[in-house]
Amino acid sequence: MKTQKHIKGRGAQEKVHNRFFELHHETRDDFLNYCLNQGELIDKHQTTYIETFPKTIVNKVTSPDVGMLYSLNPYQGCEHGCVYCYARNSHEYWGYGAGLDFESKILVKKNAPELLEKKLRNKKWKAYPISLSGNTDCYQPIEKKLEITRKLLEIFLKYRHPVGIITKNALILRDLDLLSELSKHNLVAVYLSITTLREDTRRILEPRTASIKKRLETLERLNASGIPTNVMMAPIIPSVNSHEILPLTKEISKRGAKSIGYTIVRLNGAIGKIFIKWLENTLPDRKEKILHQIMQCHEGNLNDSTFGRRMRGSGNMADQIHQLFTIARQKYFSQKQRIHLNCDLHQFHKDEQLRLF
Repeated sequence: MKTQKHIKGRGAQEKVHNRFFELHHETRDDFLNYCLNQGELIDKHQTTYIETFPKTIVNKVTSPDVGMLYSLNPYQGCEHGCVYCYARNSHEYWGYGAGLDFESKILVKKNAPELLEKKLRNKKWKAYPISLSGNTDCYQPIEKKLEITRKLLEIFLKYRHPVGIITKNALILRDLDLLSELSKHNLVAVYLSITTLREDTRRILEPRTASIKKRLETLERLNASGIPTNVMMAPIIPSVNSHEILPLTKEISKRGAKSIGYTIVRLNGAIGKIFIKWLENTLPDRKEKILHQIMQCHEGNLNDSTFGRRMRGSGNMADQIHQLFTIARQKYFSQKQRIHLNCDLHQFHKDEQLRLF
């Protein structure tokens, strides 16, 4: 049986039909699509950037187990290409697929800073931490050119408003000046995603993210600069990175992380098909074992959408992972530091502005 070639530099290994569309077409790759020297498919899906014009930018998060109340996403779709990403399904609502479309068709919101400022100037708005980003990475590669996230941070600083940042990219260090100023007023917390210490795992799991070495250096520099930084080991994938819980926790503790969190992978919506195809192309010898262990965490399914249980999992496998994290926290984070951002300065700042009139 012929083994399917791996598409280098991409997480998803194929375009996936949008479930909201009745009709779709399929194409077949021919011989010229193969990179004969490396045994990999040439990536024909060049990244394109599509400007959108939203009328609002701050979203209220209604899921009770996410840990954030408001989010802001300057980009939809993510070139990082993490194969497990739950945000892939949201690309279908924009008329694209959750597979290669998600990581090659990036929707850009250039008017995000203006919309944020309008929101923060609204007299009805009560300050509460806004997360960058709840869906896709605000520091994905195109941010280096467009600097939308940097402009957003300037707005947060201008209005003394609290902000949380979730990212996998070392590009965040570009904005160390703004982050340092926000931190002086206890207005920022960073959540750095580090899922593995193995670069070979990172390359296939999260192909266009910063290297593990870069991420660990980023963690160290942020903490050295007084920016409170936490690490999310999310998701834990049995037999892919589940064995790294203790060594990774030890490493990030040594580099100054304030805490560590985790979720267990769940393959909801179109992600199940995408993940299975990825396993066939990258880890075929472990495919059945990995899928069976994921199912053990979700009562025999690849996904569980029950709030409060969906990200922690259930059953023996999930309990073992939870126990490992309990041991890791006791050993390396015995003095857990919970971060509470300052929500009081924003109103004060608005009052100061009114005195100018």
